[in-house]
Amino acid sequence: MSSFLKIVTLFLTLALVITGGTLFFHHVEGWNYLDAYFFTVVTLSTVGYGEIVPVTTVGKIGTTVFIFVGLGVFAVTIQQFGAFTLRKREEHTEWLIAHLGHRHQRDEPHAANADDQPEPPKHDTPNA
Repeated sequence: MSSFLKIVTLFLTLALVITGGTLFFHHVEGWNYLDAYFFTVVTLSTVGYGEIVPVTTVGKIGTTVFIFVGLGVFAVTIQQFGAFTLRKREEHTEWLIAHLGHRHQRDEPHAANADDQPEPPKHDTPNA
C-alpha cells in the first residue's frame, strides 16, 4: 500500500470516527448535531472544555469507548502524516544531492569552504 493511500485511508477513518461520534451523541444524549460534533472533536483532540458532558449511562460508557478508539485513530493519523511528510522531504533532499553531485562532476569550481588536504610530512635530512 502506498504512503499516499495510507494517509487517505487514515483520514477517511478519522472522518468516519468523527461522524460516528457525532451521530452517537446526537441520538443517545439528544444534543443537536452541532453540539454533538463539537463534543466529539473536543473529546477526540483531548482538549476537553467541559462545557458539554454526557449525562446518560450509555453516553458515559460510549464516551470512554470513543476516547480509546478515536484517540488511537487520531494518533496513528497524525503519526502517519508526519512520516509521509518526512519521507517526501528525504526524497527531495536525495534528489537535490544527486543533481548537485552531477554538477560537481562537470569540473565546476570547488566551493571556497572545501576542506584543505593535509600537507605531506617534511623529512629533514641531516647536514653532513
